[in-house]
Amino acid sequence: MAAPQKITAGAVVVTTCAAALAGCAVSDTGPENAAPGTTRASGAPAPKNAVRLIGDGSTAYTGAQPRLPKPARLKPGQEPPQFVVFSWDGAGEDSQRLFSHFRRVARENKATMTYFLSGVYMLPKEKRDLYRPPEHSPGSSDIGFNDEQGIKDTVEQLRGAWLEGNEIGTHFNGHFCGNGGGVGEWSVKEWKSEIAQAKSFVESWKTNTGLSGAAPLPFDYEKELIGGRTPCLEGQKNFMRAARELGFRYDTSGVNNQVWPEKKHGLWDLSMQLVPVPGRSFETLTMDYNFMVNQSGTRTQGDPGKREYWGDQMRDGLLQGFERAYRGNRAPLIIGNHFESWNGGTYMRAVEEVVERVCTKAEVRCVSFRQLADWLDAQDPETLDKLRELKVGEAPKKGWASFLSGRPAPAPKGVPGAPAVKR
Repeated sequence: MAAPQKITAGAVVVTTCAAALAGCAVSDTGPENAAPGTTRASGAPAPKNAVRLIGDGSTAYTGAQPRLPKPARLKPGQEPPQFVVFSWDGAGEDSQRLFSHFRRVARENKATMTYFLSGVYMLPKEKRDLYRPPEHSPGSSDIGFNDEQGIKDTVEQLRGAWLEGNEIGTHFNGHFCGNGGGVGEWSVKEWKSEIAQAKSFVESWKTNTGLSGAAPLPFDYEKELIGGRTPCLEGQKNFMRAARELGFRYDTSGVNNQVWPEKKHGLWDLSMQLVPVPGRSFETLTMDYNFMVNQSGTRTQGDPGKREYWGDQMRDGLLQGFERAYRGNRAPLIIGNHFESWNGGTYMRAVEEVVERVCTKAEVRCVSFRQLADWLDAQDPETLDKLRELKVGEAPKKGWASFLSGRPAPAPKGVPGAPAVKR
């Protein structure tokens, strides 16, 4: 695995903007900066003097996000692109430097991703009592809190990631799972409290750390936050009710097959999916944790002699899932992971190899959940209904031109039913 890069040009741009607060525009133009399958970015550069600090200056409005592709409606008979979403639960930068590493991997392979930030990663442990988790005592968290350097490093990665066109979602805060106060037992009201706190820790990290002179995050989190994934995929029902009332646009906390998504409770259901486990007779979820459990159980550092095989197994399972969609129904492939070193980092290697193999293929777009939701919203509802008729791996029997045009595809010349050839 190549060494990660920590410093980016994007971070310097925003630092300069924050210092001057005038005459600075974030600009990314040209087809080389567009997502695969697009020709131009829809986010116009921020006008001069557009930088506007929000609250204590932890966040700021800097204009439309750069590098967002403009969603286009499918033309009659047009084959849909193959979307692939890579997403990361509990995104934060620590000593492993995986956040910065996968930002580089994405850049090198024309991909954008979704980073689900845990709010407590923006809260120093000295201020832990500011977190009031539902059904738990103040300052509780099953994933701990951060320190000043960890917050600095995470802010740097969040800043650069957003400027590169990636999405910053939420993995909420304390990551409570199971019975006895786990998120699966939370009410709609409690979910609203958890979401509000996740936002507040992002919007007040300067106050909570004392880093008043640092550069802000270059986005308004109240507007940017449109989706998330619940801890352990629990509590989805009440979370979706709360999320809909708060203006979220999607949820990815469920389990689904590789079929085209639909809306549930007013939100796009962009659940992770089941893919083959090579050499086994069952399928598992498109996530590092699920492959690990099927390989080494709950031991995060299993048999060293099997680690390379386990990573290959995950890689090949994801690739098999990709190929059956790419050559079949073209349903978006939704992949979720963590920044982790389980079984010697074999799953991180597997994910990186999948990114490298699929994101540069023709008609493939490796995008964030936001970009996928934008594209889905731009489509004719009847077209999406038609796409949902296709089962896992099922390609239209008479081709895409016939399937999505409402009329039979023209017969090839020289076969019965073909137009006569004029001589």
